[in-house]
Amino acid sequence: MFDRPMEAVLNPGSLRAIVLRNLLSQCPRSWLRLLSYKTLLLGNVVERPSYGYCMYQAAILARQLGHKTISAIEFGVAGGNGLVAAERHAREISRELGVQFEIYGFDSGEGLPAPTDYRDLPFIWQQGFYAMDQKALMKRLEISQLVIGNVLEKCADFFTRYHPAPIGCIFWDLDFYSSTVEAFEVLSGDYGYFLPRVWMYFDDIVGSPYSDFTGERLAITEFNARSRRGKISQDYSISCHPMNRFWKHQIFVYHDFSHPGYCTLVGPADRQLHLCR
Repeated sequence: MFDRPMEAVLNPGSLRAIVLRNLLSQCPRSWLRLLSYKTLLLGNVVERPSYGYCMYQAAILARQLGHKTISAIEFGVAGGNGLVAAERHAREISRELGVQFEIYGFDSGEGLPAPTDYRDLPFIWQQGFYAMDQKALMKRLEISQLVIGNVLEKCADFFTRYHPAPIGCIFWDLDFYSSTVEAFEVLSGDYGYFLPRVWMYFDDIVGSPYSDFTGERLAITEFNARSRRGKISQDYSISCHPMNRFWKHQIFVYHDFSHPGYCTLVGPADRQLHLCR
């Protein structure tokens, strides 16, 4: 009952939105349940809203296409805070949209490997950064599955080993150009393991000293140049979305143009514009 007025109040451009978000952040979780997850997401008062946005959009598409369960993947788990946040989003989105989630986290478990060359930005990242305390993390996780080992090798047998529900969103946080290129191999999996459009968040593409010629941005450019099946594109719809935050520049969508369901109509079937009287 509160959703529409609250969405208007939570427009991020207003001063009252800033004040209200601060108040909401101090509210007991039981109070926040008076509001829908969508409203809280619009107000940017959820943890890791970039994850929540991707998962919410994927769940909407999944429901439109008749999928009851989808998968979310995080490449680069590190300490595990991203997976913990993803599980929270999954619970709320499942409650609101009726779509369930499987969550997978890829990581070596040993921190970053040695940089290969300048494209891995060795002046920022070094071998051993972001090692995982796997035992501590496993105690916190409820539904997520850790995929531990070399990312290229784990992508090679991921589908035959785990048989995941269709992938609807992927969070990329491998830091390196070389590791991201290897992880892109997951996109070569059978069509049945993907939604026709997959929402993506890239952690290391904004701010100094990132460029188009190193890191994740270079990996994206090269993937699009060689891929005939699909392309990774900026999510332009979020630029006019009420959730207008800096992380909007980190949201992309993988368009799998060859996917059998890519051209399936979603949304209203009747979109005629009648002449006004």
